[in-house]
Amino acid sequence: MQNPLLKNFQTPYQSAPFNEIKEEHFLPAFQELIKISEKEIDDLVNNPEVPTFENVIEALAFSGERLDVVSGIFFNLNSAETNDEIQKIAQEVSSLLTEYSAKISQNEKLFEKIKKVYDEKGKYRLNEEQEMLLNETYKGFVRSGALLNESDKEKFKNISIELSKKSLQFGQNVLAETNNYFKHITDEKDLAGIPTPILEQYREEAKERNLEGFVITLQYPSYLPLMTYAENRELRKELALANGKKSFNNNEFDNQNLIKEIVALKQEKAALLGYKNYADYVLEERMAKSPEKVTTFLNELLEKAKPFAEKEIEELKSLAKADGIEEMESYDHAYYAEKLRKQKFDIDDEELKPYFQLEKVQEAVFGLASKLFQLEFKETDKIQKYHEEVKTYEIYENGEFKALLYADYFPRKGKRAGAWMTSFKNQFKKNGENSRPHISVVCNFSKPTSDTPSLLTFQEVTTLFHEFGHALHGVLADTTYPNLSGTSVKWDFVELPSQFLENFCYEPEFLKTFAKHYKTGETLPDEKIEKIAASKNFLEGYQTLRQIGFGLLDMAYHTESQKIGDIKTFEVEETKATNLYPSNPETVMSTSFSHIFQGGYSAGYYSYKWAEVLDADAFQYFKENGIFNPEIATKYKVLLSSGGTKDPMELYKNFRGSEPKIESLLKRAFG
Repeated sequence: MQNPLLKNFQTPYQSAPFNEIKEEHFLPAFQELIKISEKEIDDLVNNPEVPTFENVIEALAFSGERLDVVSGIFFNLNSAETNDEIQKIAQEVSSLLTEYSAKISQNEKLFEKIKKVYDEKGKYRLNEEQEMLLNETYKGFVRSGALLNESDKEKFKNISIELSKKSLQFGQNVLAETNNYFKHITDEKDLAGIPTPILEQYREEAKERNLEGFVITLQYPSYLPLMTYAENRELRKELALANGKKSFNNNEFDNQNLIKEIVALKQEKAALLGYKNYADYVLEERMAKSPEKVTTFLNELLEKAKPFAEKEIEELKSLAKADGIEEMESYDHAYYAEKLRKQKFDIDDEELKPYFQLEKVQEAVFGLASKLFQLEFKETDKIQKYHEEVKTYEIYENGEFKALLYADYFPRKGKRAGAWMTSFKNQFKKNGENSRPHISVVCNFSKPTSDTPSLLTFQEVTTLFHEFGHALHGVLADTTYPNLSGTSVKWDFVELPSQFLENFCYEPEFLKTFAKHYKTGETLPDEKIEKIAASKNFLEGYQTLRQIGFGLLDMAYHTESQKIGDIKTFEVEETKATNLYPSNPETVMSTSFSHIFQGGYSAGYYSYKWAEVLDADAFQYFKENGIFNPEIATKYKVLLSSGGTKDPMELYKNFRGSEPKIESLLKRAFG
C-alpha cells in the first residue's frame, strides 16, 4: 500500500496532503515512523565521538521531525474531524507514542550523554537559546524518570501509557454525550423570546435530521442562545440539566470513575519522582512555582471579586423576582444577565450580531496583525483541507512567506466543543533554512443559513481574537529549535498573547473599522460602540468567581486526590466559596472538565487568571502610549517571536520594563 504519510509531501510548503490520506494510513505510518525515530536515537547514542552540545542536545531536538508532523495531522483530526475509526486508532497510537517517549526518556546511555554535556556546559560557548535548550532537555529527562531505578522506570512508563488512554477516553465520552442529546420542539410557542435568526438556525438543524419544527443541541452556538433568550423556564432547566449531566449519567460514557483513575495515576506518577502531589510536579515548571502560591493568588482575587459578584447577583435576583421567581437557579443566570445587560447598556446580542459578520471580523483581526506586525494574509486554494468548510491562508511579512493558516469555524458532529489554536507543523531553523509553521484556528460559530451569513455574538468576536492571539504566537515564531518555538512556553504564560488581543475588541477607534451591518454596510452607531466599551466589565465579579472556582477545583484534584470520594460531593465542597447559586444534585461540571482531564491544563487552570494580570498590564502599556504604537508593537513582537527561548518573566520585563502588577487587573476589572 502506498502510504502518503511516509513520503515527502509534494504539496505547497509541504503542507498535509489531506486529499490522499485515508484512515488506514495512520497506524502503519506511526509504526514505521517510530522505528525511524528510534533508529535516529540509536545512531545518536552509539556515536563514538565525544558527547557535545551539537551531537547530543541539538541532534535530539531535531530527531523525530517526520513523526511530529504526522502526529500533528492525526491528533488535530481527532479533535476537529473525528469518527469512531479515528478514535479507535487514537487509543492505539497514544499507547505507541507514550511507549516511544518513555523509551527515549529512560534510555540510560542517552541520558549519560545528556548529563555529561549538562555537567560540562561551562566549557561550551552557548548562546541564550542553546543554554535554555540544554537546561530544558536535562530537566525534561529527569522529570520523565531518567533517574529512577529499573522497576520504577517501568512503572512510570506504564502510568504514562494508561494516562494517555484514559485522557483520550474522557474526551471521547464528552463528545459522545454532546452528540447524543438533542431537543426536538414542534410548537414555536415553546421558543418564545428566541430571536428569529436563532429560530432559523434551529429549523435548519431539524431539516438536517429530517424532522419538522426545531432542534436544539448541546453545541454551544445552539445551547447558549436558548439559555440566554428562552422565556420558557422549564425548557431552560431541561437543557441546563442535559448539559450539566454530560458524562454523569451512569452509562457507558460516564466519566466519574475515569476522573478518579486519572487523578490517582497522576498522583502515583508525581510520587515516583519524589513530589508530594501532582500539582507540585507541574508547578515546578510554571511561573507560579508552587500550589501554595497559586492558592494564595486565587484567594486574593476571590476576596476582591466576591463583594462585586454578590452585588451583581442581587441585581439579577431582583429582575427574576419581578417575574415571580423567588429562588433564582443557575439556569436562570444567562437569561437575566442578558436582560440586565440590555437594561444597563441597551445592548442586545441579537441586535449586534448583524454588525459582526464572521468574514468582516476575520478581516479585522487580519488587519490588526498587519498594523501591529506588518503581516499580509492571502486566501489560497492551493492547500489541501481536511473538510470543505476549512479556509486556508498564506501569511507574508514584507513579501516573504511567514506561515500557513487553516481557519475552521463551524460545529460538526466530529468536532469537539469550544475553540482552540493548534499547529500542524512548528517553526524551526535547520541547515540554513527557516522552516515556517502551519497554524490552525478552530472554533464553533453559528453556520451561515440559506439567506444569512455567519453572524457572531460579541462574545464570539472576542473568542476569535483570543484564538488568533495564540495563532500569532505561532506565526511570528523565530527560534532555532522546534521544542522552544511559538507556544512552547511556560503554561501560565501561554494565555498572555490570546487574552491580550481580546482587549482591542473594546476599543472604539478599532471597533468602528469593522462593526458594519452585513446588509447595509452601515457602521455600528457610536452610542452602541461606547456601550460595548462600557460593558467590558459587565458581571466581571461573577465571571472572575467562576474562573477562580475552576482554578480551585483543579488545584484540589491535583493536591488532595486522597480526599476524592463522590465526585459531586468533592466538587461542591471545593467550589463552595465561589458558588453563588444552589447546587443541583443532578449536575456536575467535573465530568466534562476537559481542560484538566483531557487537555494540558492539569494543575494549570489558574493560568487564565494569572495571564489576565499579564495581559491587563501589557495592554495598559499600549493604552498609555497609543494602542497601535509601532515602537511598543515591535517590542511585543520580540516577546511573541522568542517562544520559550527565555524565562517568561525576563521576556515580559524586556517588553514592559517591569514585572506585571496585579493592580492593573483589579483596576480594569473593578475600577
